[in-house]
Amino acid sequence: MCNDYEQHVSQAEYARALAAPELNGGIEPEPALILADDIRIGDRGPVLRAAGNGVELVLMQFGFPPPRAKAGPVFNFKSDGRHFAESRRCVVVLSGFFEFTGSKYPKTKHRFALRDAPVMGIAGLWSQAADGALSFTMLTTEPGPDVAPIHNRQVCVLRPADWAAWLFLTRPEAELLAPLPAGSLVVEVVREGRD
Repeated sequence: MCNDYEQHVSQAEYARALAAPELNGGIEPEPALILADDIRIGDRGPVLRAAGNGVELVLMQFGFPPPRAKAGPVFNFKSDGRHFAESRRCVVVLSGFFEFTGSKYPKTKHRFALRDAPVMGIAGLWSQAADGALSFTMLTTEPGPDVAPIHNRQVCVLRPADWAAWLFLTRPEAELLAPLPAGSLVVEVVREGRD
């Protein structure tokens, strides 16, 4: 599943995405919007969450802490059949995410980006540890037609117009956490692997 993504969203693109009235548009972009070729499990990335009647952008660590000894961090969480009204919902802000195929390292690296926008979101959940540390996990669903040839699951991609609906649950969860229609994502190979 998705354990690596890029964040090449400019401050101007982010500001345009936040211009929606439902997000209390007009918020100035904050320094938390870092640029990165690869944000992996354990790295910090920009996450949008509800703050009062508006939103705020916060840096959080990718992956919830391990739930038990000798377990790994929880970086993906199945959304299928679950409800998140009482959860701490967030939107992971990014320009593209990666999936890998092959059995030997280095694996083939596939990049997915929205066809019609330079910025996308992934529906997520965030948590806060006793020491105040913030972390997030990405929600997953069945693969849509653009992802199915590469992977048997996919992250829940949100167009900027859907960010507020996820953060404030103004539309049904099943509608927001579904794969996008065919052709919504541009898919490209950014590194050929070894088989």
